[in-house]
Amino acid sequence: MSRVSIPDLGEIVGVFRKEYAKTPKLVKVVDCFIVYAVTTALLQYSYMLICGSFPYNAFLAGLGCSLGFAILTVCFRMQINEGKMLEKVFADYCVACIFLFLVAISYVG
Repeated sequence: MSRVSIPDLGEIVGVFRKEYAKTPKLVKVVDCFIVYAVTTALLQYSYMLICGSFPYNAFLAGLGCSLGFAILTVCFRMQINEGKMLEKVFADYCVACIFLFLVAISYVG
């Protein structure tokens, strides 16, 4: 098992930044949505740990909605990178998100 040293880590980060700079702006925006959804899920989970989970079904619906949104957005990003028709991919993404939100709302009660 090899250990990664600090200079190696710096080199990895440098290569990542250089390659990520070539990424189209639309994909970067989608990446921001993914980070937002995962951050929201983490905040909901930490709030549940600190304050409790009294309306447990509301917590599950919110967490599932945040994680589901992140997963759908990752799938959307993958389809954008494949070069498929953007309008069709975006329409599929919107329909899936609406279905996810309706399921979450019905789960809350």
